[in-house]
Amino acid sequence: MAPWPEPMRDVAVVGAGPAGIAAALALAHVGVDVALIGPPPGASAPSRETRTAALLASSVELLKALEVWPALAPHAAPLEAIRIVDASRSLLRAPDIEFKASELGLAAFGYNIANTTLVEALYARAQEILPAVIPASVARITIEQDKAALTLSDGSPLAVRLVAGADGRRSICRTSAGIAVTERRYDQVAIATFFHHTLPHRNVSTELHKEDGSVTTVPLPDPCASSLIWIGPVAEIAYLMRREEEDFGDALSERLGGWLGAISQVGTRAEFPVAGLIADCLAAKRTVLVGEAAHILPPIGAQGLNLGLRDAAALADCIAEALRQGRDPGGDDTLEAYRRARRLDVTTRALGVDLLSRSLLTSLPPLQAARGIVLHGLNMLPPLRHVVMRLGLGPPTELPTLMRPASG
Repeated sequence: MAPWPEPMRDVAVVGAGPAGIAAALALAHVGVDVALIGPPPGASAPSRETRTAALLASSVELLKALEVWPALAPHAAPLEAIRIVDASRSLLRAPDIEFKASELGLAAFGYNIANTTLVEALYARAQEILPAVIPASVARITIEQDKAALTLSDGSPLAVRLVAGADGRRSICRTSAGIAVTERRYDQVAIATFFHHTLPHRNVSTELHKEDGSVTTVPLPDPCASSLIWIGPVAEIAYLMRREEEDFGDALSERLGGWLGAISQVGTRAEFPVAGLIADCLAAKRTVLVGEAAHILPPIGAQGLNLGLRDAAALADCIAEALRQGRDPGGDDTLEAYRRARRLDVTTRALGVDLLSRSLLTSLPPLQAARGIVLHGLNMLPPLRHVVMRLGLGPPTELPTLMRPASG
């Protein structure tokens, strides 16, 4: 195939997952000449993607600004409350607590939607408006003084001023920029699936925590259907994956303690390791990292994808400002602006989720007591509960422009 005829572009976003496509759309929205590189949804073997995305309010605002939300809204379930249950056998059991969006004057904390639906809608929008959507992978990246030279899987070259690496855990973009990572292992595995139940979920997401893991149910648009993330030790999850659908449903019903009534129609189950990863630097050598190339968090508290979407929106702010000032979008000043914009949010979320994940597994009485005291305080002190809810919904810094609610 002949080389791509276009001149050097401002940015190439590598990776066509939700964070990568959102980054490319956000950049195009602010007038950046951007190419999206990555295989389209469903291009590989039949997908076993069974996960859903709990999109917080700021992420929904981003999707509205990018004109993707109208295609997603009919397939999204509102998250009106989050219930946390300590189902351990500890003598220092923490009290149940329910966070309600209405306490903050919100209709919902966010919306739950199937990952496949989300990616398909984003990709369709990308095909409509992006200057270039290249259905290939990247074989090699060479960083030069004034550009990054990409070689695509079909041999085609592409020169850009900045590479936005959104290509996941084994990111070629991150490796090419020489950015190291710190990884965390939790000796746990998660099952993702969905199921039907006889009692309505009332748009409440429930997290039940035991000594060795957790079960989280998240509402689907059907009032009697929920998505599921079941986290547990490797041996337990392997056993659950081997069980027939009816047996798995019985085990789930027992774990939920009748909260959603009788269980039926369990969907396809997929498993994935519970792990953490954070890049030692979010930008270097004409490369910025977005989404799971920059950070992977355990599936607790709906933080992972929302963090990646904030990367995407913040990158649009940084590149738009660089171009307004006539600066190189891949220059050191731009990279530093992105590092500064994302450092506190990424660091605090990664540390917070890691601490929470480890505290839920501990058997040490002092830590169990501390967790119980905190949850008692949240139950008894509404102002404190409101602060915690607001911290969970957004970053400790100002939201990127595209994530702010539209005025009027």
